Amino acid sequence: MAPASKLPSHVSVYEVSPRDGLQNESAQVATHAKVRLVEALVDAGISRIEVGSFVAAKWVPQMVDADEVCKMIERRPGVTYAGLCPNARGLHRALAANVDEVAVFVSASETHNSKNVNKTIRQTLKAFEPVIGPAVEAGLKVRGYVSTMWGCPYEGDVDPKRGLELAEHLIDAGCYQVSLGDTIGVGTPIQTEKILDLFTSALPLAQIALHLHDTRGTALANVLVGLQAGITTFDASVAGLGGCPYAPGAAGNLATEDLVYTLEGMGIATGIDLEKLWQAGQVAEAIVGRELPGKVHRAGVRSLAK
Repeated sequence: MAPASKLPSHVSVYEVSPRDGLQNESAQVATHAKVRLVEALVDAGISRIEVGSFVAAKWVPQMVDADEVCKMIERRPGVTYAGLCPNARGLHRALAANVDEVAVFVSASETHNSKNVNKTIRQTLKAFEPVIGPAVEAGLKVRGYVSTMWGCPYEGDVDPKRGLELAEHLIDAGCYQVSLGDTIGVGTPIQTEKILDLFTSALPLAQIALHLHDTRGTALANVLVGLQAGITTFDASVAGLGGCPYAPGAAGNLATEDLVYTLEGMGIATGIDLEKLWQAGQVAEAIVGRELPGKVHRAGVRSLAK
């Protein structure tokens, strides 16, 4: 492990539970409940939060009310409210909803991309042209996602160089940051180290984020590798909300509480109140009506005082 002096002193947590966490829930969550979750997370100190997805309701029914959620939440100064935005129609909705940031997404594997958005990778990148540039011109920041970086459920291993090509394309198009996704939670530390060696040799550290899933219990181990590489942005979902569709019943997203507990215990600041974050996890569990898998969420918060 790298000496503490070489680890980041502060990490930015990018909260995805209102979007990535809720989108796989089969039972429709009420709009006011989504607003309650967003505001509980902001109360805990979350300053970057993806509040919804501006996609067609027939593809992601849970996100049908993204516009209403954005209108109803009480905006707080210093908080970035973001929305996933795959095409020009989505951008139009996002602008009307007054988000601060939009995100676009593409898979590093052709088959997963086709299954996910019904487009080839080339077609997906083409669809971003009326999104990224116009969004930047409108004063919005744009973030990119490259999914299946650690492995594809259909193709198996994925060449990291393909992912880097996509990330560089997104950066050149106007994205300020690209989040690399271990979509099915297969990543291991040595694999993560190899991926980050490639990416950090080509891109500034600030342009790289990690979106790690905990399906096989390796997310925090991969976070540590990311920290050692100098990565300072990690995506997470409160209480581990958001199961992996390719591993029914298994954990999906890295739980925000687990991430914050680990970082704070290492002396790495997040600006997040862990007790209030745990309470936000209780809100998440209440609105979906089932037990959520986050470790700290289930075990409770203990003092990190030395």
